[in-house]
Amino acid sequence: MQAGRMDKRVDLQSATSSQDATGQPIRTWATYATVWAAVEPLKGRELMYARQAGYEAEVRVTIWYRSDLDPKHRVVVNGTAYEITSVIDPEMGHVTLELMCKATS
Repeated sequence: MQAGRMDKRVDLQSATSSQDATGQPIRTWATYATVWAAVEPLKGRELMYARQAGYEAEVRVTIWYRSDLDPKHRVVVNGTAYEITSVIDPEMGHVTLELMCKATS
């Protein structure tokens, strides 16, 4: 991965729980890191293969490796929140992570 391709700033967020005025649990998201990333919409063929693998990915977000990220988190790109469906460490090299993501509803 060339550093120049990571030209977007994205927010990594984790869920936090709290309660509303009536005591009902509510889930909010808090940004814990802002990082450089390459964001690529998946092409039709890649999307088809992603669906066969058991998830519906819409974008691939590539970031520098970090150990504190898993599918419980989400990524925000230009104000759009994406659920992380898979975290891939290519070749298990601990250099970059590929996050397969779909837009949240």
